Amino acid sequence: MARQKTPVCKLCRREGVKLFLKGERCFTPKCAVDPNRKPYPPGGSRLGRRRRPSDYAVQLRGKQKVKRMYGLLERQFRRHFREASRRPGATGENLLRILEMRLDNAVYRLGFAESRAQARQLVQHGHFDVDDRKTDIPSFGCEVGNAISVRSRSRQLDYFKQMAEDLDSRELTGWLSRDVSTLSGRIVSMPLRSDIDPTLEEQLIVEFYSR
Repeated sequence: MARQKTPVCKLCRREGVKLFLKGERCFTPKCAVDPNRKPYPPGGSRLGRRRRPSDYAVQLRGKQKVKRMYGLLERQFRRHFREASRRPGATGENLLRILEMRLDNAVYRLGFAESRAQARQLVQHGHFDVDDRKTDIPSFGCEVGNAISVRSRSRQLDYFKQMAEDLDSRELTGWLSRDVSTLSGRIVSMPLRSDIDPTLEEQLIVEFYSR
């Protein structure tokens, strides 16, 4: 399966914002987007000439920011966009909901992983059940009512034992519920736009693919 091989801190520097791709490190002074470290994009000089970005550049950056935040390659992202455009309602919001309802993102939102990349790896290694069935496909589209749980054998691993101790302190979004005692969660509703990162500009994605 194809995967992103670029150092993730460079991706954050390229977008100029924290995409929270390295979990706890993003909340420390070691974060590459810290203004005291390298407040300029990778591969360019801090003294380089600054030009006003074109409309295309603005749209591209908006699209790349969302794609990289959710850890997708272009082919996957375009497929999700086509699906979003077929659904009734605003295409941009539909796209964000599809991305949020991916299994790897739901695992991350439930607090079972420190980053989406880690969540994707845990799902691929078969540590989760969806409605009591082993599911190891990160792009699996969850639905309202689905129960997501750590498999009984996986709960004996040191990672999940340690994670269970810290789970109560991890923030939980409004469209999910969580049971710490059983290391499980449930999708109680579709995510609202207010539940998703407000800095994402989905209209730029629509404009980019509508050129």
